[in-house]
Amino acid sequence: MTKTFYVSPSTGADTNPGTQQAPFKTITKALKTASINDKIRLANGNYNSANGEIFPLTISVGVTLVGNEPDSGNGVFIEGSGVYLSRTFARQNVTFVLLNNAELRGVTVTNSDVRGTAVWIESSTPTVTNCTFIKCKREGVFATGDANPVIQDNIFRENAANGISMARNSQGKLQGNICVNTGFGIAISDTASPTLTNNSISENRSGIVASGSCRPILRNNLIEKNTDDGLTVISQSLPNLGSIDSPGGNTIRNNGKFDIQNAGSNTLVSVGNEIDSTKVKGKVEFVVISAPEPTPIPETQQPLPEPQPIPQPIPKPEPQPIPQPIPETQQPLPEPQPIPQPIPKPEPQPIPQPIPQPIPKPEPQPIPQPIPQPEPKPTPKPVLTDIGNHWAAAFIEELVKLDIIKGYPDQTFRPNATMTRAQYAALLVKAFNPTKKREAINFKDVSDKFWAYQVIQQAYQGGFLSGYPNNTFAPNQNIQRVQVIVSLVNGLGLSPTSKTSSVSFDDEAKIPNYGKDEVIIAAQRKMIINYPSLNLFNPTRDATRAEVAMMVYQTLVDAGRVAAISSPYIIVG
Repeated sequence: MTKTFYVSPSTGADTNPGTQQAPFKTITKALKTASINDKIRLANGNYNSANGEIFPLTISVGVTLVGNEPDSGNGVFIEGSGVYLSRTFARQNVTFVLLNNAELRGVTVTNSDVRGTAVWIESSTPTVTNCTFIKCKREGVFATGDANPVIQDNIFRENAANGISMARNSQGKLQGNICVNTGFGIAISDTASPTLTNNSISENRSGIVASGSCRPILRNNLIEKNTDDGLTVISQSLPNLGSIDSPGGNTIRNNGKFDIQNAGSNTLVSVGNEIDSTKVKGKVEFVVISAPEPTPIPETQQPLPEPQPIPQPIPKPEPQPIPQPIPETQQPLPEPQPIPQPIPKPEPQPIPQPIPQPIPKPEPQPIPQPIPQPEPKPTPKPVLTDIGNHWAAAFIEELVKLDIIKGYPDQTFRPNATMTRAQYAALLVKAFNPTKKREAINFKDVSDKFWAYQVIQQAYQGGFLSGYPNNTFAPNQNIQRVQVIVSLVNGLGLSPTSKTSSVSFDDEAKIPNYGKDEVIIAAQRKMIINYPSLNLFNPTRDATRAEVAMMVYQTLVDAGRVAAISSPYIIVG
């Protein structure tokens, strides 16, 4: 059942149940309590470390955080920063981390830390709308990995580097945002391909900067009064500025140096945009849309065939009707003419008219509803029915919130079941997204049509898993406890935290030689879980799903990506 929790920094307490009458004090507490499809409502006030917040604040899968949406977050001020270890950009200072189908609505966020980012989106599909991001030391929103967010109707003001950054393979929809008085309004890099619609980007150093091999789509944006360029294109990037079937409708004007500066290797094609061709540098081809021209031509009506027969019925209607049709027939003549006349130089006329209309009102309002709605519904169900009193329940629930693990379709997790090597590879990729350290290998027993082929290859190339000497992987073989530890330590390249270790197990003689050093390192970093007996490591026993979940979680704790959870079964080395 969907729940709503309330937070008030001035009247709340984290010992309260989080109701409207007895709200929580911190967002931190509310986020720990909320589950998929729950909503958190914020009262006006200041949310910061002094008030008890612990940053970064992670909005879990399907959770919505709402402040003052009608006024773009006015009165709901969130300021703070914490370390987040990105899979694609390493250590970052961020205020919020948004997971799949998370929603951030109607808040004002500032990250004044060095290179601080307000919202970090990595390979997830959240929604950010009706917020204000102001005076961040780097940018308001950063999307990376395979992110596919909806960033809509926000204000980005006075951020040191960028309003919005789209990197790696990120896509998503950027609609109706205002980017003003910052470094670059929107920076797009790598192979990102977001769609930018109805954004107002003005008074920045440069409006939009496209680099790498990115392929953004620009429609109906207003880019003006930036001190350098309106649109800067670098390297292999190729912004889509319209086509015959889908005119760009962008207005790029009154920028300090150039409205478009193409310093890249590709030729830009501009169709249906309002751009002064004298303020363009580099290879830009302007395509004139000729199709609309025949329809507005009223010259066949200019001889006034209709008004001339009207005077014939002079006996009765002439005195009154004739004065009316004459001005009417004269008015349609100038009406078609303004269409080609105002914009014969930039290119086609029909485009400038839609520009002022969708930017202020029509399009930003209808789009918010259809886009976020399809996303939350397919998310996994929040309740796992078989872990209620399990010794690893807290760890499993946190990984579910982070969308790293999931239960079965019948809402069970089966914590005491074993895990195959293929299943473990899928978990590794979800948790750590390994980067390539070595070339791929074709295992004899893993077909490219096998469901886990891709994750096995990624885990292998990232150094987390290896095959057997006979060039097999044994994907359906259960993973052993010592193999999990060796995998995590080697995959992440972990080293000892001290030269000596006080940890010993009654069965340490059973630890294979290939894993002895890794077990010591893991114990020093609190990554080993021994249940029910702390003195028995059981190295070659098949690991249970609960044990693997806890070991992975403890590895994330060691990396600083999640908060520590207390458990008597964690080995302290």
